[in-house]
Amino acid sequence: MKRLLDWRGHAFFGLPIRLYLGVIFLMACYHKIVDPGAFAVDIATYQILPLSLINLMAIVLPWIELAAGLMLVLGFRGRTGALLVAGMMAMFSVAVSIAVARGLDMSCGCFASQGANEDPISWRTIVRDVIWLSLAVYVVVFDRRPIGLDRLFARPKPAEAAPLATENQK
Repeated sequence: MKRLLDWRGHAFFGLPIRLYLGVIFLMACYHKIVDPGAFAVDIATYQILPLSLINLMAIVLPWIELAAGLMLVLGFRGRTGALLVAGMMAMFSVAVSIAVARGLDMSCGCFASQGANEDPISWRTIVRDVIWLSLAVYVVVFDRRPIGLDRLFARPKPAEAAPLATENQK
């Protein structure tokens, strides 16, 4: 297992995955930051959160999406960004599953508040989100030396200290 985890090719597989997920989350956060009121309506439509938490979620979640997207795209704490994405995708997959099981006719609210006719939730939405969750988990588990800012500015590991010569060795 250690051999699989240490394979250098993960950085090259992880890069396009990180870029893909990062761009998705950057696109997803835009309308939510610009119009948090519309996003609050999308959240409320799921009928899961108490009303007292909807506005807080509508304000905080898009900024977390923005941070995670930037982390993934820049390769700065990319595994942390992927962990944030994985958490959000798990949470969102559960929310969409509950809404689909309840038979709610609504928009997912992922990229813009377009209404149920433009972007309806379905089992396909859940499959898409589980795929994105799987990609994020891949980055968390396998992309240990990502190509990006972290690697660019990484400090070299100090060399093993040479044993000091003692008086007896001279």
